[in-house]
Amino acid sequence: MIRIRTAVPTAILSLFMTSTQALAEMQTETIEYTVDGQTFTGYLAWDDESDQKRPGVLVVHEWWGHNDFAREQAEKLAASGYTAFALDMYGSGKQADHPDTAQKFMQEATSNMEQVKARFLKAKALLQNHDSVDPDRIAAQGYCFGGAVVLNMARMGVDLDGVVSYHGALGSPLQAEAGAVKAKVQVYTGGADDMVPSEQVAGLVREMQNAEVDLTLVSFPGVKHSFTNPNADKVAEQFGMPIAYDEAAARRSWQGTMRFYEEIFGE
Repeated sequence: MIRIRTAVPTAILSLFMTSTQALAEMQTETIEYTVDGQTFTGYLAWDDESDQKRPGVLVVHEWWGHNDFAREQAEKLAASGYTAFALDMYGSGKQADHPDTAQKFMQEATSNMEQVKARFLKAKALLQNHDSVDPDRIAAQGYCFGGAVVLNMARMGVDLDGVVSYHGALGSPLQAEAGAVKAKVQVYTGGADDMVPSEQVAGLVREMQNAEVDLTLVSFPGVKHSFTNPNADKVAEQFGMPIAYDEAAARRSWQGTMRFYEEIFGE
């Protein structure tokens, strides 16, 4: 395992921090690790404000792969008092700049759900073993492809306090079963998301109700896919994709996530 550590002054992240946190310093590490002989590259972020153990949050990237957006989400979580690990589901160097490539990477990664689980669990173990983390308080959040991943990890009974899906696919060959899901679940979706139609939304509600899962689902009227990513409008114009950034939905979903973590972690 290879670690590259850097320190980022928290003033750079002042938009995401309180005045108290501004006295701390952001720490980051780029970590190379292996799963079944394949190399992956993750990104760990935390602040050094306190020596106390804090909850850890896994961040699962969009279908484009482990990129700057995923790392930025990890840094935002660190600025909010968590240790975050932006994991890699595709393998080192696999970042797509075209939808066709992203689709190929996603299909390769999800061809075997046990493979997805193994990659997720390796990242979870790395996060839990970090000196700053309370290993008994772990959540996961994912975007687009990553949103589907964290929901499927909950369905598969992975030991997590909570999962949060942002504009992720809600349908799955896997179905939650009563008593099997340990995580509380939050879902944020766009009411005008062509990739996550209302049938998927209704199907998830039925599935989670039948499995007696603690589910909170928020649908933003008129909001399209990828609403959390400021780069979505550029991508939509470049490739003619039905996606768009929505500042209000992005802000409200983040605020809701922070309240969710405060609740599940007992803070």
